Amino acid sequence: MVAQGLSLRRQQLAQDALEGFRELLHCLQGLPAAVPVLPLELTVICNFITLRASLAQGFTEDQAQGIQQGLERVLETQEQLEPRLECGLSALWDSVLHSSSLLPELLPALHHLAALQAALWLTTDHLGDLTLLLQTLNGSQSGASEDLLLLLKTWNLPAEESDAPLTIQDARGLRDVLLTASAYRQGLQELITGRLSRALSSLHEAASGLCPQPVLVQVYTALGTCLSKMGNPQRALLYLLSALKGGSTWGPALLEASRLYRQLGNTAAELESLELLVETLSITHGSEAPQLLIEVELLLPRPEPASPLYCGTQSQAKYLLASRCLQTGRAEDAAEHYLDLLALLLDGSEPKISPPPCPTGPCMPEVFLEAAAALIRAGRAQDALTVCEELLSRMSSLLPKMPQPWGNARKGTKESPHCPPWVSATHLLRGQAWVQLGAQKEAISEFSRCLELLFRATPTDKEQGPASNCEQGCTSDVALQQLRAAALISRGLGWVTSGQDTKALQDFLLSVQMCPGNQDASFHLLQTLRRLDRRDEAIALWRRLEAQTKLPQENATWSLPLYLETCLSWICPHDRETLLEEFQTSLLEPCDL
Repeated sequence: MVAQGLSLRRQQLAQDALEGFRELLHCLQGLPAAVPVLPLELTVICNFITLRASLAQGFTEDQAQGIQQGLERVLETQEQLEPRLECGLSALWDSVLHSSSLLPELLPALHHLAALQAALWLTTDHLGDLTLLLQTLNGSQSGASEDLLLLLKTWNLPAEESDAPLTIQDARGLRDVLLTASAYRQGLQELITGRLSRALSSLHEAASGLCPQPVLVQVYTALGTCLSKMGNPQRALLYLLSALKGGSTWGPALLEASRLYRQLGNTAAELESLELLVETLSITHGSEAPQLLIEVELLLPRPEPASPLYCGTQSQAKYLLASRCLQTGRAEDAAEHYLDLLALLLDGSEPKISPPPCPTGPCMPEVFLEAAAALIRAGRAQDALTVCEELLSRMSSLLPKMPQPWGNARKGTKESPHCPPWVSATHLLRGQAWVQLGAQKEAISEFSRCLELLFRATPTDKEQGPASNCEQGCTSDVALQQLRAAALISRGLGWVTSGQDTKALQDFLLSVQMCPGNQDASFHLLQTLRRLDRRDEAIALWRRLEAQTKLPQENATWSLPLYLETCLSWICPHDRETLLEEFQTSLLEPCDL
């Protein structure tokens, strides 16, 4: 409470000082412009702009107007203002700096004002104007270097007189801040665009300059990202560890560390980093009182999703953690994290998921489906059924493009012919949950419901209009094909468990026909043909599978939703080579070989 009181008192004093500068400036500008008074007037303008930008934590149009008024006052003394009233700031600066060469007593204050102009143009990305200004300040010709960092380094600021008016922040301090901020911004942009060697050089330049600790943490994180992309994971890790030791802004460093550990195959460290990231993002950091100076942080852009310093929200981090636990077989942890994530999302504070670096991310229905898959894998089938039921009950509000929830057939209502595959996948997962609970009849019913919906909606349907990004991901030809195969194989396995091999045979045959590249269906079909003693068909199928296993395997060029990958893993026959060998031993006579 004492610290908060001091902070409020400090801000109030700063506001009082700002009003004092405003009144003084009003008095000075009420008089005709005169060279002897201009150093004081320009210094007051600089102090006013510095304090205003610091309190507002950014530059505004008002600051640009203040700079323009100062330049116009200089031109008034030279009787050059009238023809140049319509000039832009860049042309105005060119006129003032050429005129002021005859007025050396104005140069220190003008360079100070130019440093504030440089800060304004840097934050608004007017880099061309900034480059021209620095070239003029350095007395460069038109063919001079356009390297912004080099121009800032060679900027020779005039010495101030001992009796010069006092400044809140002098021009040399501003130049050092500009140099660090420019190097950092340039390094980030080069990192994003893939110019890694140049990014590394610019970021090292930022780290060696006037770099406050919070900014140094960000620079180290960017250096770690850059080195990781350059194939130097160990050096990258050293920078990330330095970033984690250097301050409280740990989010970006933790996210990048998790990516790096994943690249190195250290799953335990990767998940630990994500857990710490979730914890960090759950903490509400109190806002600190702004410094009464223009710091490097003030000149840096807010991280965007493409930036290596964007670590997202708590829900985005929680999703990364949950999905990685599911992918790496940590089913119990995945189940708990998904349930926490659903609770976080459904309370209304964070309405959607969009984990970095992907701007679209999974849709809410997919989060439900992944949660159900994780619960089934963790042996919590009843909880999975509850999650699926919740998804079905919410589907109409989650999918605004659907005119009505699916109706009751017994009441004669008609279901939408264009329902997304999420509902079909929900029934698939419900069926798997019933399988785990030993209820084969209910499981087969859910698999049949899944297939009914899948065969009713095809990816060629056009009447419903353009699909969202999320729908496009889950309605691709490959995803629908694999979803149908999963439902057919799952129902076929249900028939096998119920002792109805003939019905199982039909589902396995249909699955092979619809998805020729899915060998799981072929293996289940082979075993079913063997049990039904259909020897010739079994041998023909065995020969095809035997030939396929000897061919070089091509890497898949498509990806499936995580919940569907999980479902497919449950119906995959284990140790296919052993199955083929057993079949050869038990059914094939030597003459057949």
